[in-house]
Amino acid sequence: MAATEGPSRILAATMVLPGLAAVSGAARAEEAPAQGVVALKYGHYEDSQPGLDRIRVRSPHVYVMAPIAGKWSLEGSHVVDSVSGATPRLHTFTTGATRMTERRKATDVKVTRYFPRASVSGTLAYSDERDYESKAAGLEARFSTDDNNRTFIVGLGHAEDRIDTTGTGGSVRDRHRRTTELQLGLTQVLTPDDTAQFLYTRVHGRGYYDDPYKDFDRRPDRRDADILLARWNRHVERFDAALRVHWRYYRDGFGVRAHTLGAEWAQPLASWTITPGLRWYRQTAADFWFAPVADATGRLSDLETRRFAIRLTGLHSADARLAAFHAWTVSLKLAYDFNADNTVDFKVDHYRTSPGAGLDPLRARFLQLGYTHRF
Repeated sequence: MAATEGPSRILAATMVLPGLAAVSGAARAEEAPAQGVVALKYGHYEDSQPGLDRIRVRSPHVYVMAPIAGKWSLEGSHVVDSVSGATPRLHTFTTGATRMTERRKATDVKVTRYFPRASVSGTLAYSDERDYESKAAGLEARFSTDDNNRTFIVGLGHAEDRIDTTGTGGSVRDRHRRTTELQLGLTQVLTPDDTAQFLYTRVHGRGYYDDPYKDFDRRPDRRDADILLARWNRHVERFDAALRVHWRYYRDGFGVRAHTLGAEWAQPLASWTITPGLRWYRQTAADFWFAPVADATGRLSDLETRRFAIRLTGLHSADARLAAFHAWTVSLKLAYDFNADNTVDFKVDHYRTSPGAGLDPLRARFLQLGYTHRF
């Protein structure tokens, strides 16, 4: 499970395990849905460093939700990520960047039972690629007060991951990582136009955290984390629009500390909805991160290699995702309602890092096209 900002964060739907995804801004526990939903999405991601085109990802995705007997709902999704490109320069110590291709398949199923002012959900998820397998399960319960102005959220999730790079030419065989998460939350209606939400997640991780494809990469075998998330949604009556603001704080046992601030404005215009957004992210470096000294090809000299080998006798990593940096994401989403049951949407995200310690900046762009049908 990723814990820091980076290209994968644009593709990831949530930081938490299945079943612990943050709920929407609604204050009350969700009522049983009256309609089913089928949504088709296609995403295209690409990033680059100066003079180097890197990763490209193509992600077709399908989501289905169906109400059952007025008190239940069944949801499921499936995504296939096709990844190709080059590894980051300066962090894989080979001449130039290493080319790679990968395919990831992920499926999850969620069942929800609805009660008066409450709901309970269970989720199972499975993800597989050549060198990585993940199995996860989650439970979540929501309880509303009698006036439906306040909702309490409790969630528990667990994931079992297996890492084996022998099928891709690596030497790591049958290593494991286990992660357990607890989430507590509160959603509160403040005024007829304002809703706030607060979520706390505690992460307990044990197992293999090294990057098997990077030289000089040895990390702790445990990674505990605390995550705070605050959201504020406001309906702006004058423009019939919605302002959504969030702040997220993250800290973990690696020594990483991170803040995220984001805002978006959803503006309906006839059958259209236009949603611009802006997000700022900043993190500190992990305690064991070091800045490699490399030549223009991204290769360490023999002298520097010996020097690092002597000096770095404990934990160490040159992974840019564990370095100190800040990043900006600018987004724009357009949605068009053909009628009450059919919507198409298009979204573009542009992401840019501003790293320190001599690391190259990274640019990324994510495009997504979607169609939603309600039945």
